[in-house]
Amino acid sequence: MPVRTRKGGSVNPRMRGLRSAVALGFAAAAVAATSAAAEARPDDAAGAAGAAAGAAKGATTLVFDKNPSDPSNSRLRLYKGGVLQAGYRAGSGMGVTNDCVRDKGWIPNGNWRVRLKSRTYNGQFVKGYAVYLQDMRCSTGKVTRTEMFIHSEMNRDGTQGRAEERRWNGPGDYRSNGCVKLKPADIRDLFSRLDRIGWPTHLRVVS
Repeated sequence: MPVRTRKGGSVNPRMRGLRSAVALGFAAAAVAATSAAAEARPDDAAGAAGAAAGAAKGATTLVFDKNPSDPSNSRLRLYKGGVLQAGYRAGSGMGVTNDCVRDKGWIPNGNWRVRLKSRTYNGQFVKGYAVYLQDMRCSTGKVTRTEMFIHSEMNRDGTQGRAEERRWNGPGDYRSNGCVKLKPADIRDLFSRLDRIGWPTHLRVVS
């Protein structure tokens, strides 16, 4: 016989038994979940929090923003997770804004892959602190710009030399054959910051 409820309805005994079983099942699941949470290791929680924090911090980005009115007074900016960390005066080219003019035109726009970085680079023309970039075609595609760096003027060991190309004399030294050029103190600061917050895989060039 159905069991009468206070409001005049009725409940089948089989349904009442089924509801009781379901309720017990939910209770058991809740106990299991609570036990699992209680047994979780503190380092697991710390690892998850660290991963979330790392994702929130975001990637390191290096952007060279060319100045058409004066390419030798452009800006190299460093970002972490979209937040500006540092900005430096930097130059590119010999005042020529045609990126297809080899050895005189400024660096073409694009995402330049970082090939290597070194504090003691020993190239024919570039020495000391240097970031070596990939080769890239210019805007017309007719000329490939090669031997492109972020660099300064110094000896291989980072000291100032006697020759003009090894000694920073002032604003005129921001001119280059197309490379992104910083004064010695700024490229040292850039390396120090990137060693601390992480190096980007590319240099983004815009104008």
